[in-house]
Amino acid sequence: MAGQLKEVRERIKSVKSTQQITKAMKMVSAAKLRRATDAIVQMRPYASKLSEILNNILISQEGALSSDLTQEREVRKVLIVLFTSDRGLCGGFNSNLFKRANQLMAEKYAHLKKSDITILAVGKKGQAYFSKTACPVNSNYVHLLANISFAAVSEAAEYVIEAFKNKEYDTVELVYGRFKNAAVQVFEAEPFLPLVKQPTGDIVHKSIPDFIFEPNKEQIISELIPKILKTQFYKALLDTNASEHGARMTAMDKATENAEDMLKNLRISYNRARQAAITTELTEIVSGAAALQG
Repeated sequence: MAGQLKEVRERIKSVKSTQQITKAMKMVSAAKLRRATDAIVQMRPYASKLSEILNNILISQEGALSSDLTQEREVRKVLIVLFTSDRGLCGGFNSNLFKRANQLMAEKYAHLKKSDITILAVGKKGQAYFSKTACPVNSNYVHLLANISFAAVSEAAEYVIEAFKNKEYDTVELVYGRFKNAAVQVFEAEPFLPLVKQPTGDIVHKSIPDFIFEPNKEQIISELIPKILKTQFYKALLDTNASEHGARMTAMDKATENAEDMLKNLRISYNRARQAAITTELTEIVSGAAALQG
């Protein structure tokens, strides 16, 4: 009985220690989430407006726009830029990103071999997962989340753009977690290259914008398109960063609640075992006293 009580006490001590860790991780994630949320909320209107400008140009210049980034080719080589976290303990966040990437390959690129689909891993978890598969993994930019900066992201986006221009890949996709709120992340797979116009409703077809380019169309488009693509790449990274901290905060909050429930059950078990031990000792004392009197 004494051994059982000691075991329960040790388990209570262990769960309390774990609960303190999960509480601390929740607080850290909450602080990081505020900064990450501010960054993506401020970025979205800018990125959305740039995408709208690009789409208007693609529509207005349809058939006349000459750019290496708009050329649609037969898809033989694919690059999937996969944004994941560097660390775990964030629930099913990374697992859902892996599922989204695998779903994309199974549905859209089922006609290709795994060796024809390259994974550009942004985040150590994506690198570790796909290094065990038949897909080639590019790890040159795996540490982008460790120190987020537009300069580092621009370098990665520039690599992707140049690889597409040089026909190393025929299409590029982004797979990332879009931040909705702390408890909800939407796992997206978006085409990145080649550039294609997006449907915006019947209004666009009724009234096509007529832009006046100054100094000239070719120069503006050649400078504008890469900047817009880099901004989209940066937005996907910020979205994933905010989603990671939201998922981790939610997971640690749930873990803290589960630890509290476990503590309640362990305390009940401990009290029952202690009560049984006391009852047994009293019974032995009474029995001994009765035997002496007899």
